[in-house]
Parts: sequence; structure tokens; C-alpha cells
Amino acid sequence: MEKYKSGTELPVGLGLALEEYQAMDYFFSLAPQAQQQIIDHTHSIQSKAEMLAYVQSIIPAK
Repeated sequence: MEKYKSGTELPVGLGLALEEYQAMDYFFSLAPQAQQQIIDHTHSIQSKAEMLAYVQSIIPAK
């Protein structure tokens, strides 16, 4: 997890969803402003299913 330290506090639900979609590297490759926008949006998410859907919508298709 050491490689994921960027000074950004990652909400637990977002971190778990990023891990589930193996998208942690993608998230931390984004500019800090883009990371913050994603984090800010997660504050309005109310459920695990909603978080998973959001993360799936922001990661590029493989």
C-alpha cells in the first residue's frame, strides 16, 4: 500500500470499490485535482452498490 500514498485521504468505501475493480493504480495515476473531484463526489453516495456503480463508471473500459 506504500505506493498509494499521495497525501490524499481516501474514503474507505471508495478504496474498497477501487480494489474490487482493480482500479487503484488508475485512480492514483490521475492528477490530484481529478482525484479530489472523485472523492468529493463520493460524499453523496449512500450505498455500496451505488459506490461500485460510480467507480465502474469512472474507470476506463479494459
